[in-house]
This record gives sequence, structure tokens and C-alpha cells, in this order.
Amino acid sequence: MRRRGQRRQKRGNIGWIVLLLFIFGGVGAGTIYLYTADEFEQTPPTIEMPKYSYWNTKDPLAVTLSDNIGIKSYQVSLGDGAKEIIVATAHDLTGIKEKKILVKYPKAGLNRKAKVIYLNVTVNDNSKWNYLSGNSVSKKVALKIDYRRPNVNIVANSYSVTQGGSALVIFQASDDDGLADLYIEAAHKKFKVQPYKKNGYFVSLIAWPFREDSFTAKVVARDRAGNKRASVIPYYTKKRNYRTSTIRASDKFIDGKITDLAEQDSKYMKADRFERLKAVNETMRIDNEKLIHRYTSNLSNDVLDSWKIKKFYPLKNGKKVASFGDHRYYYYGKKSNVISESYHLGYDMASTKMARIVASNGGKVVFADYNGIYGNMPIIDHGLGLYTLYGHCATVDVKDGDEVKAGDTIAKTGMTGLALGDHLHFGILVQGIEVRPVEWLDSKWIRDNIDKIFNDADAIIGGLPKKVNSIKVSDSKK
Repeated sequence: MRRRGQRRQKRGNIGWIVLLLFIFGGVGAGTIYLYTADEFEQTPPTIEMPKYSYWNTKDPLAVTLSDNIGIKSYQVSLGDGAKEIIVATAHDLTGIKEKKILVKYPKAGLNRKAKVIYLNVTVNDNSKWNYLSGNSVSKKVALKIDYRRPNVNIVANSYSVTQGGSALVIFQASDDDGLADLYIEAAHKKFKVQPYKKNGYFVSLIAWPFREDSFTAKVVARDRAGNKRASVIPYYTKKRNYRTSTIRASDKFIDGKITDLAEQDSKYMKADRFERLKAVNETMRIDNEKLIHRYTSNLSNDVLDSWKIKKFYPLKNGKKVASFGDHRYYYYGKKSNVISESYHLGYDMASTKMARIVASNGGKVVFADYNGIYGNMPIIDHGLGLYTLYGHCATVDVKDGDEVKAGDTIAKTGMTGLALGDHLHFGILVQGIEVRPVEWLDSKWIRDNIDKIFNDADAIIGGLPKKVNSIKVSDSKK
């Protein structure tokens, strides 16, 4: 009898244990579900916007709302410290994980004389977390209001610019709250500017790429509120026709020089001989030019006190053998059978075999190595974005980082790269743009287009202040 009671009690205890395990298991499973189910997720939404600190009230403010599960509601408002206006709102949204909002200044309701406007953004997601109210995040940003555009004044500039040539400009630019961006826009390119002499003055060499048919240039200044001013630089433009030429691609040329270059990299070594020529003359050329542009696009941020340049005369008794800007067509057999084309981006000159190449102006060597079709090729930075390039050299007597003086020997002429005879390929670049070397070989052109501009500007700007600080344009966009 006693044993039967003990058995019943034992069975009862087991039942309670099973019940408790079931309850705890259910609670555990519920807890796991609560913390892992998408509908109870705990990740708050995100509010993304540029690092605004200024606003011109004309350009809309970009705000992006996002959530990993979905946005339920949001509200965007603008306040002037005394009154707040809702400018965007939505509720009970479903299936939206990202929402982009352009916040515009309201036509009425806010004090137009307010110096600061507050942007308030709140967004909620569709989670059932927080007692079914979901996750929420808010962001408040104070924006200083600025309606005024920056000031830009052209101080002096070259009278004219020739297609394929260079020009100089010196100008003044300022803004009460600082500039966010300052550059020269010309021929679909942004040219950097360098501080000159005094705070607020800048200088730049610019270029008209020879393959661009038209040219305009303007100084573009943008402040931190997004106000922009673009002032046209009054250049007189001169069009120029560049010659075309045809070159016969002989078997000896393709199987010799072209194949020798192609074998240096398998990407250019095509089985088809004509494709091999095209790969070297066009694809390799583009790759080599990208390297050149990378090394010749830099401009110092340091204040420039003065800049003097003499005409370039890199090869004594050098005679011209090819012009800048030639459009070359390579044909095989008949002239109508064109198999490749390219542009010549330098000025070729030759004298004696392995002739001395000298630096006409001082500068810093930024590259001195082999570069495909250009062969052994030193590049010198002469400041203000002006670079000289010396291609096809037999030997190079300088190395990266060397400071050279006028008259120093930097290399000897040769026929490395895509050259069939001993000569110098002389190139000049302005901020990564190839320009007409003949201008920089001419003392009169330099006097009229460079020296005179500096002299005219200096007469307006005046002498140096006692202390000159390096001017750096702010990285802040707004």
C-alpha cells in the first residue's frame, strides 16, 4: 500500500517536472522568438544626410531614411527657434525600406530673417519591439543661413588661348564664412588653383585640350551654404588645325618593334598581327598616358610668391622631326586599309645619337622609369602645374625625387619604346593636359602670356604682407 502511494507521488512529481519543463521551454522559445523574429527586431532606423552646417534655402536638403525591416512613419520639420513647420510626413507605411526626401524651405511660416534654421527628423520602423511601438530615432541639425554668393574678381589673365595651348589667370576670391570649393572650369575639366601672395588671391595655369573644338573658362567659387558664383575669364580664343598623316605599317615594323613591345605584357600580345599593332599603338598608349596624367596632375597648396620660367631648349641643335597634335593613321598595303590610329602628344626633335638632354628650368623629378611606348622617360615638375616629359631616352641620369637645376643633364636621346630612330619626344603638360610645346619654346610667348600677367597682377595686389599663411579651401561642402 505504501509502495503504491510512493509510486503515485513519484508519477505526480514527474508530471510537475514535465509541466515545468514545458512551461520553461515555452517561455524560452518565446523569449528566443521575441529576440530573433523579424517582427521584434531591435535595430533602429538610420537617418543619413551630408554634414550640413550651412544652408542657402534655395537648394533642397537631401535626407535619406532607411530600415532593415521597413519604415512605418517619419516626420521632417524646420524651425526658426520660435515656430516649427512640418515639411514632410507619412504614417502606416509598409514595404518601404528606404525613403529619400528633398527638404525645401517653406514658402511661409518661418521667419525669413532668422540666422539659424533647425532641421528635425524622426523616423519609426515597423517592429513590434518596445511594446509594439517599434524602434525610433531622431536627428536635429542647426543650419546657419547664408544667402550671399562668394566674391570673385579676375585680376589679370593671358589675352588669348590657342586650341591645344596654355594660358594664365590670377584672381581674387572670398566669402565671409569661407569657401568650400574653388576651381577653374574649362573644357570639361576642373583645374586646381594655388594661393598667390596674399590671402584671397589665387593663380592657375590652364589648358585648352587640342581635341576640344570650343573653349570657355570660368572661375567657380562655392561657399559652405552652397551659394555659387561662376566668373568667366575673358580669353580671346584661337582655333588651330592640326595635321593628319599616314604611316605605312610594314611587316618589319609589326614583327620587330611592335612585337618586341607586345611581348613585355601578355595583354598586348595578340595572335593576330594587326590586332597586336592596335593593342600596342592604342591600348598600351592609353595605359601609358594614364600613368603620365597621374604624375602630372598635382598642384601645390602652398602660397606662391613668384614663378619664373625661361623658354625650354632641351636638346642643343635639335631639329624638329614631328609636331604636336598630329593625327596618325597606320595602314597596311593600301592607304585605304587603315588598321590603327593615334595622336602624337609631344614635339619630336633630334640632333646626334645619344645627345645630352638638359633641364632648361629647375624642378623636381616625379618619375624616372620605363613607360611602354615612351620608353625610358623622366618627368619634371616645374611648379604651378607645369610638367615636362622626355621620352625614348637611351639612358636616364636622374631618379625620382631629385631636384634639378637649369643646365643639368637629365638623360640622353635614344630609341626606347615605340621609336624607330634616335630622337627626343618632348612633352609639356599643364595639370595632366598635354599642351603645345612650341609655346614654351618661345621666349616672346612666355613674356606676353606669363611674365606680363604676373607683373600686371603684382601691380594691383601690391607687396607681400609681413606674414603669409597658407590658404586652404575648406573640405566642408555645406
